[in-house]
Amino acid sequence: MSKELDEIIKVCDLVKYFPVYTRSIIFRKQVGNVHAVDHVSFTIGRGETLGLVGESGSGKTTMGRTMLHLIPPTSGKIFFNGMDVTLFFKKKDEEKILEFRRSVQMIFQNPYGSLDPRMTVYDIISEPFKVHKHIPKKEWEDRIYRLLKMVGLEEYHAERYPHEFSGGQRQRICIARAIAVEPQLIVADEPVSSLDVSVRAQILNLLQELQAKQGLSYLYISHDLSSVRQISRRVAVMYLGQIVELAATDEIYDHPLHPYTMALLSAIPVPDPERKMMRIILPGEVPSAINPPPGCRFHPRCKYAVDKCKSEEPKLRELREEHFVACHLAENFL
Repeated sequence: MSKELDEIIKVCDLVKYFPVYTRSIIFRKQVGNVHAVDHVSFTIGRGETLGLVGESGSGKTTMGRTMLHLIPPTSGKIFFNGMDVTLFFKKKDEEKILEFRRSVQMIFQNPYGSLDPRMTVYDIISEPFKVHKHIPKKEWEDRIYRLLKMVGLEEYHAERYPHEFSGGQRQRICIARAIAVEPQLIVADEPVSSLDVSVRAQILNLLQELQAKQGLSYLYISHDLSSVRQISRRVAVMYLGQIVELAATDEIYDHPLHPYTMALLSAIPVPDPERKMMRIILPGEVPSAINPPPGCRFHPRCKYAVDKCKSEEPKLRELREEHFVACHLAENFL
Protein backbone atom coordinates (compact mmCIF):
# COMPACT_ATOMS: atom_id res chain seq x y z
CA MET A 1 0.00 0.00 0.00
CA SER A 2 3.04 2.27 0.19
CA LYS A 3 3.72 4.14 -3.03
CA GLU A 4 6.94 5.84 -1.97
CA LEU A 5 9.18 2.96 -0.84
CA ASP A 6 10.22 -0.30 -2.47
CA GLU A 7 8.44 -3.21 -0.81
CA ILE A 8 10.61 -5.58 1.18
CA ILE A 9 7.65 -7.69 2.29
CA LYS A 10 4.08 -7.92 1.07
CA VAL A 11 1.35 -9.72 3.00
CA CYS A 12 -1.69 -10.67 0.93
CA ASP A 13 -4.97 -11.83 2.46
CA LEU A 14 -3.19 -13.64 5.30
CA VAL A 15 -5.30 -15.91 7.50
CA LYS A 16 -4.39 -17.82 10.65
CA TYR A 17 -7.03 -19.87 12.44
CA PHE A 18 -6.36 -22.06 15.47
CA PRO A 19 -8.73 -25.05 15.76
CA VAL A 20 -10.79 -25.47 18.94
CA TYR A 21 -11.60 -29.00 20.05
CA THR A 22 -14.02 -30.51 22.52
CA ARG A 23 -12.44 -32.07 25.60
CA SER A 24 -12.37 -35.84 25.50
CA ILE A 25 -10.10 -38.59 26.75
CA ILE A 26 -10.23 -40.68 23.56
CA PHE A 27 -11.78 -38.68 20.70
CA ARG A 28 -11.49 -35.01 19.85
CA LYS A 29 -13.95 -33.11 17.72
CA GLN A 30 -13.27 -29.70 16.21
CA VAL A 31 -16.02 -27.31 17.23
CA GLY A 32 -14.68 -24.03 15.89
CA ASN A 33 -11.70 -21.83 15.09
CA VAL A 34 -9.96 -18.94 16.82
CA HIS A 35 -9.84 -16.21 14.16
CA ALA A 36 -6.42 -14.86 15.22
CA VAL A 37 -5.56 -13.26 11.87
CA ASP A 38 -8.39 -12.84 9.40
CA HIS A 39 -7.66 -11.73 5.82
CA VAL A 40 -4.94 -9.16 6.55
CA SER A 41 -2.99 -7.37 3.80
CA PHE A 42 -0.21 -4.77 4.06
CA THR A 43 3.29 -3.97 2.86
CA ILE A 44 6.50 -2.79 4.52
CA GLY A 45 8.91 -0.63 2.55
CA ARG A 46 12.66 -1.10 2.48
CA GLY A 47 14.13 0.83 5.42
CA GLU A 48 10.65 1.58 6.79
CA THR A 49 9.11 0.96 10.21
CA LEU A 50 5.44 -0.07 10.25
CA GLY A 51 3.86 0.16 13.69
CA LEU A 52 1.17 -2.41 14.56
CA VAL A 53 -1.07 -1.46 17.48
CA GLY A 54 -4.18 -2.80 19.18
CA GLU A 55 -5.52 -4.21 22.43
CA SER A 56 -4.21 -7.44 23.93
CA GLY A 57 -5.74 -10.33 22.02
CA SER A 58 -6.15 -8.40 18.78
CA GLY A 59 -3.77 -10.73 16.92
CA LYS A 60 -0.64 -8.55 16.72
CA THR A 61 1.89 -11.16 17.87
CA THR A 62 0.27 -13.92 15.82
CA MET A 63 0.44 -11.60 12.81
CA GLY A 64 4.18 -11.09 13.28
CA ARG A 65 4.95 -14.77 13.83
CA THR A 66 2.80 -15.90 10.92
CA MET A 67 4.43 -13.34 8.64
CA LEU A 68 7.83 -14.85 9.50
CA HIS A 69 6.38 -18.36 9.09
CA LEU A 70 7.23 -19.24 12.69
CA ILE A 71 3.56 -20.24 12.70
CA PRO A 72 2.35 -21.66 9.36
CA PRO A 73 -0.53 -19.61 7.91
CA THR A 74 -3.93 -21.12 7.23
CA SER A 75 -4.08 -19.34 3.88
CA GLY A 76 -2.80 -16.24 2.12
CA LYS A 77 0.49 -15.21 0.53
CA ILE A 78 3.71 -13.65 1.84
CA PHE A 79 6.16 -12.14 -0.64
CA PHE A 80 9.68 -11.27 0.52
CA ASN A 81 11.81 -9.36 -2.00
CA GLY A 82 9.31 -10.52 -4.61
CA MET A 83 9.66 -14.22 -3.71
CA ASP A 84 6.63 -16.25 -2.62
CA VAL A 85 7.66 -17.38 0.88
CA THR A 86 4.61 -19.60 1.36
CA LEU A 87 5.50 -21.50 -1.81
CA PHE A 88 9.01 -22.58 -0.83
CA PHE A 89 7.87 -23.46 2.68
CA LYS A 90 5.20 -25.63 1.08
CA LYS A 91 7.83 -27.28 -1.14
CA LYS A 92 10.20 -27.60 1.86
CA ASP A 93 13.02 -25.95 -0.09
CA GLU A 94 15.65 -26.01 2.69
CA GLU A 95 18.10 -23.68 0.93
CA LYS A 96 15.54 -20.92 0.36
CA ILE A 97 14.00 -21.41 3.81
CA LEU A 98 17.42 -20.93 5.44
CA GLU A 99 18.03 -17.85 3.29
CA PHE A 100 14.69 -16.42 4.38
CA ARG A 101 15.40 -17.23 8.05
CA ARG A 102 18.66 -15.30 7.81
CA SER A 103 16.98 -12.32 6.15
CA VAL A 104 14.21 -11.95 8.75
CA GLN A 105 14.60 -12.00 12.51
CA MET A 106 12.43 -11.44 15.58
CA ILE A 107 12.98 -9.60 18.85
CA PHE A 108 10.69 -11.21 21.40
CA GLN A 109 8.69 -9.37 24.05
CA ASN A 110 10.19 -11.06 27.10
CA PRO A 111 14.00 -10.71 27.32
CA TYR A 112 13.93 -12.95 30.41
CA GLY A 113 12.32 -15.90 28.65
CA SER A 114 13.95 -15.61 25.20
CA LEU A 115 17.56 -16.15 26.39
CA ASP A 116 18.83 -19.60 27.45
CA PRO A 117 19.98 -19.22 31.08
CA ARG A 118 22.58 -21.99 30.60
CA MET A 119 24.39 -20.19 27.78
CA THR A 120 26.85 -17.31 28.00
CA VAL A 121 26.28 -14.20 25.90
CA TYR A 122 29.10 -15.40 23.63
CA ASP A 123 27.29 -18.71 23.04
CA ILE A 124 23.93 -16.97 22.51
CA ILE A 125 25.23 -14.58 19.84
CA SER A 126 27.44 -17.18 18.14
CA GLU A 127 24.57 -19.66 17.76
CA PRO A 128 23.28 -17.99 14.53
CA PHE A 129 26.82 -18.31 13.10
CA LYS A 130 26.65 -22.09 13.64
CA VAL A 131 23.28 -22.37 11.93
CA HIS A 132 23.88 -20.12 8.92
CA LYS A 133 27.64 -20.64 8.49
CA HIS A 134 28.02 -17.20 6.90
CA ILE A 135 31.10 -16.26 8.96
CA PRO A 136 34.35 -18.25 9.33
CA LYS A 137 34.86 -19.52 12.89
CA LYS A 138 38.11 -17.56 13.29
CA GLU A 139 36.10 -14.32 12.89
CA TRP A 140 33.40 -15.16 15.44
CA GLU A 141 35.05 -13.54 18.43
CA ASP A 142 35.76 -10.25 16.66
CA ARG A 143 32.23 -10.13 15.23
CA ILE A 144 30.62 -10.83 18.63
CA TYR A 145 32.63 -8.06 20.29
CA ARG A 146 31.61 -5.64 17.52
CA LEU A 147 27.96 -6.61 17.90
CA LEU A 148 28.12 -6.00 21.65
CA LYS A 149 29.63 -2.57 21.03
CA MET A 150 26.89 -1.77 18.52
CA VAL A 151 24.16 -2.43 21.10
CA GLY A 152 25.89 -0.52 23.91
CA LEU A 153 27.52 -3.40 25.82
CA GLU A 154 31.18 -4.18 26.58
CA GLU A 155 33.43 -7.03 25.45
CA TYR A 156 33.65 -8.57 28.91
CA HIS A 157 29.87 -9.04 28.92
CA ALA A 158 30.39 -11.90 26.45
CA GLU A 159 31.48 -14.25 29.23
CA ARG A 160 28.48 -13.58 31.48
CA TYR A 161 25.13 -15.35 31.74
CA PRO A 162 21.69 -13.74 31.17
CA HIS A 163 20.78 -13.70 34.90
CA GLU A 164 23.68 -11.29 35.51
CA PHE A 165 22.06 -8.53 33.42
CA SER A 166 19.23 -6.05 33.88
CA GLY A 167 16.12 -6.17 31.70
CA GLY A 168 17.40 -3.43 29.40
CA GLN A 169 20.77 -5.16 28.97
CA ARG A 170 19.05 -8.47 28.19
CA GLN A 171 17.02 -6.81 25.48
CA ARG A 172 20.26 -5.40 24.04
CA ILE A 173 21.60 -8.97 23.92
CA CYS A 174 18.43 -10.06 22.10
CA ILE A 175 18.95 -7.24 19.57
CA ALA A 176 22.60 -8.25 19.08
CA ARG A 177 21.50 -11.83 18.42
CA ALA A 178 18.88 -10.64 15.92
CA ILE A 179 21.33 -8.52 13.89
CA ALA A 180 24.11 -11.15 14.04
CA VAL A 181 23.01 -12.62 10.69
CA GLU A 182 22.68 -9.18 9.03
CA PRO A 183 18.92 -9.38 8.45
CA GLN A 184 16.90 -7.08 6.21
CA LEU A 185 13.68 -7.19 8.26
CA ILE A 186 13.09 -7.46 12.01
CA VAL A 187 9.77 -8.05 13.74
CA ALA A 188 10.04 -6.33 17.14
CA ASP A 189 7.26 -7.75 19.33
CA GLU A 190 6.71 -5.23 22.13
CA PRO A 191 10.48 -5.00 22.77
CA VAL A 192 10.18 -2.31 25.46
CA SER A 193 6.93 -3.28 27.23
CA SER A 194 8.71 -4.92 30.20
CA LEU A 195 11.30 -2.16 30.66
CA ASP A 196 11.45 1.01 32.74
CA VAL A 197 10.47 4.23 30.99
CA SER A 198 14.05 5.58 30.90
CA VAL A 199 15.37 2.31 29.46
CA ARG A 200 12.58 2.23 26.85
CA ALA A 201 13.87 5.44 25.29
CA GLN A 202 17.40 4.00 25.10
CA ILE A 203 16.23 0.82 23.35
CA LEU A 204 14.06 2.78 20.89
CA ASN A 205 17.00 5.07 20.08
CA LEU A 206 19.20 2.00 19.58
CA LEU A 207 16.69 0.48 17.13
CA GLN A 208 16.58 3.73 15.17
CA GLU A 209 20.40 3.98 15.08
CA LEU A 210 20.71 0.42 13.79
CA GLN A 211 18.06 1.13 11.16
CA ALA A 212 19.96 4.19 9.95
CA LYS A 213 23.30 2.33 9.81
CA GLN A 214 22.12 -0.96 8.32
CA GLY A 215 18.98 0.01 6.40
CA LEU A 216 16.79 -2.32 8.44
CA SER A 217 13.03 -2.57 8.06
CA TYR A 218 10.86 -3.12 11.14
CA LEU A 219 7.41 -4.37 11.97
CA TYR A 220 7.12 -2.73 15.39
CA ILE A 221 4.36 -4.35 17.47
CA SER A 222 3.23 -2.49 20.58
CA HIS A 223 0.32 -1.29 22.67
CA ASP A 224 2.41 1.73 23.75
CA LEU A 225 1.16 4.36 21.32
CA SER A 226 3.78 6.91 22.38
CA SER A 227 6.70 4.67 21.42
CA VAL A 228 4.94 3.73 18.18
CA ARG A 229 4.74 7.39 17.18
CA GLN A 230 8.44 7.88 17.93
CA ILE A 231 9.71 5.01 15.80
CA SER A 232 7.15 4.35 13.04
CA ARG A 233 6.68 5.86 9.61
CA ARG A 234 3.23 4.32 9.21
CA VAL A 235 0.82 2.76 11.69
CA ALA A 236 -1.66 -0.09 11.27
CA VAL A 237 -4.43 -0.49 13.87
CA MET A 238 -5.60 -4.06 14.48
CA TYR A 239 -8.83 -5.19 16.09
CA LEU A 240 -9.96 -8.80 16.55
CA GLY A 241 -7.71 -10.18 13.82
CA GLN A 242 -8.27 -7.47 11.22
CA ILE A 243 -6.61 -4.18 10.29
CA VAL A 244 -9.18 -1.41 10.69
CA GLU A 245 -7.00 1.60 9.87
CA LEU A 246 -3.64 2.19 8.17
CA ALA A 247 -1.96 5.53 7.48
CA ALA A 248 1.16 7.62 7.94
CA THR A 249 1.99 8.14 11.61
CA ASP A 250 1.20 11.85 11.90
CA GLU A 251 -1.91 11.42 9.77
CA ILE A 252 -3.36 8.66 11.95
CA TYR A 253 -2.52 10.42 15.23
CA ASP A 254 -3.84 13.81 14.10
CA HIS A 255 -6.81 12.66 11.96
CA PRO A 256 -8.04 9.21 13.05
CA LEU A 257 -11.03 8.02 11.02
CA HIS A 258 -12.01 4.83 12.84
CA PRO A 259 -13.83 4.99 16.23
CA TYR A 260 -11.54 2.29 17.64
CA THR A 261 -8.42 4.29 16.72
CA MET A 262 -9.98 7.35 18.35
CA ALA A 263 -10.53 5.42 21.56
CA LEU A 264 -6.94 4.13 21.62
CA LEU A 265 -5.50 7.59 21.05
CA SER A 266 -7.67 9.11 23.76
CA ALA A 267 -5.97 6.82 26.29
CA ILE A 268 -2.48 8.29 25.70
CA PRO A 269 -1.48 10.23 28.85
CA VAL A 270 -0.55 13.87 28.30
CA PRO A 271 2.12 15.36 30.63
CA ASP A 272 0.21 18.62 31.10
CA PRO A 273 -2.05 19.00 34.16
CA GLU A 274 -3.74 22.04 32.64
CA ARG A 275 -4.81 20.22 29.52
CA LYS A 276 -8.03 18.24 29.82
CA MET A 277 -8.35 15.13 27.66
CA MET A 278 -11.65 13.64 26.57
CA ARG A 279 -11.17 9.94 27.33
CA ILE A 280 -13.29 7.57 25.24
CA ILE A 281 -14.33 4.57 27.34
CA LEU A 282 -15.32 1.59 25.23
CA PRO A 283 -18.24 -0.39 26.69
CA GLY A 284 -18.12 -4.15 27.16
CA GLU A 285 -15.31 -6.57 26.42
CA VAL A 286 -13.53 -7.59 23.24
CA PRO A 287 -15.79 -10.20 21.57
CA SER A 288 -14.66 -13.81 21.32
CA ALA A 289 -12.28 -14.54 18.45
CA ILE A 290 -13.93 -17.96 18.17
CA ASN A 291 -17.25 -16.42 17.20
CA PRO A 292 -16.63 -12.85 15.91
CA PRO A 293 -19.67 -10.57 15.53
CA PRO A 294 -21.21 -10.36 12.05
CA GLY A 295 -20.67 -7.21 10.03
CA CYS A 296 -18.16 -4.82 11.55
CA ARG A 297 -16.42 -6.61 14.41
CA PHE A 298 -16.25 -3.38 16.39
CA HIS A 299 -19.96 -2.58 16.20
CA PRO A 300 -20.97 -4.04 19.66
CA ARG A 301 -18.67 -1.45 21.31
CA CYS A 302 -19.14 1.45 18.88
CA LYS A 303 -21.48 4.30 19.83
CA TYR A 304 -21.81 5.33 16.16
CA ALA A 305 -22.95 1.89 14.90
CA VAL A 306 -25.99 1.70 12.60
CA ASP A 307 -27.86 -1.28 11.17
CA LYS A 308 -25.46 -1.56 8.23
CA CYS A 309 -22.55 -2.03 10.65
CA LYS A 310 -24.28 -5.05 12.18
CA SER A 311 -24.81 -6.90 8.91
CA GLU A 312 -22.19 -5.81 6.36
CA GLU A 313 -18.46 -6.14 6.94
CA PRO A 314 -16.62 -2.92 5.96
CA LYS A 315 -13.67 -3.21 3.57
CA LEU A 316 -10.36 -1.43 4.03
CA ARG A 317 -10.56 1.50 1.61
CA GLU A 318 -8.50 4.60 0.87
CA LEU A 319 -10.41 7.65 2.11
CA ARG A 320 -7.56 10.16 2.10
CA GLU A 321 -4.20 9.85 0.33
CA GLU A 322 -2.43 6.76 1.78
CA HIS A 323 -5.03 6.67 4.59
CA PHE A 324 -6.99 3.41 4.63
CA VAL A 325 -9.92 2.71 6.95
CA ALA A 326 -12.48 -0.08 7.39
CA CYS A 327 -15.58 1.79 8.59
CA HIS A 328 -18.94 2.46 6.91
CA LEU A 329 -19.20 5.83 8.62
CA ALA A 330 -15.63 7.09 8.20
CA GLU A 331 -16.70 9.96 5.94
CA ASN A 332 -18.46 11.49 8.98
CA PHE A 333 -15.08 11.93 10.71
CA LEU A 334 -13.25 13.67 7.85
